[in-house]
Amino acid sequence: MRFFYALNGRSLKKGLIIMFAAFFTAFILYVQKTYQPAFSTPNGPKAIYKAKKSKHEIALTFDISWGDENALPILNELKKNGIKNATFFLSASWAEQHPQIVTRIKEDGHEIGSMGYNYTDYTQLEDAKIRRDLMQAEKVFDTLGIKKVTLLRPPGGNFNPKVLKIADSLGYTVIHWSIDSKDWLNPGVNAIINNVVREMEAGDIILLHASDSAKQTVKALPQIIQTMRQNGYRNVNISELIENGETLNKEIN
Repeated sequence: MRFFYALNGRSLKKGLIIMFAAFFTAFILYVQKTYQPAFSTPNGPKAIYKAKKSKHEIALTFDISWGDENALPILNELKKNGIKNATFFLSASWAEQHPQIVTRIKEDGHEIGSMGYNYTDYTQLEDAKIRRDLMQAEKVFDTLGIKKVTLLRPPGGNFNPKVLKIADSLGYTVIHWSIDSKDWLNPGVNAIINNVVREMEAGDIILLHASDSAKQTVKALPQIIQTMRQNGYRNVNISELIENGETLNKEIN
């Protein structure tokens, strides 16, 4: 009988530990989702993917690394819907080949960020090659009249502590995203809209593409913008989102 009670006592204790661990894990996941909008190295540079906001602001961002068929229709659709402050992340090798489109992006009032020059996964490169790629991109943007590019979205969104530190040393803030439209998969216009608006909230950074691979983005934009406004949100560029918001840190290894 003593053994019976001892066994149950140990089982009860084990059960309580498991239950507490599950509760603690759920709480941490909730906190990370709700209150931690940046990846960072310990006490070091960060990659912003969201801003903790008091204002109703969202940032539409567009990546371009190749092609010349989708960029202008997307710019036309943004202009038609009164969006003059999106953020475009450009591969400098693409920008070098399409200076007229770059000029149009600037003239329409949009912000320009860098994706480096060659659009190569930085996590697979040596430090010197990352620096060289970023500096080559900087020269291209300077030639195109784009001064002081301070926002960086590493190619493919891939980064690690090494990339964060190098980017920071060159004066860049790394920008990730909180909502992925998955538009480059061409899952259908409605799927793209749902991917964006389903969990949209203030402070979100939305990933879209204006490369030729994303063939359905332009058709999804009107509904995305309409839903954004119906929910009381207004679009701002990344610099304004950072300036107005509060970013918190989440460590990465």
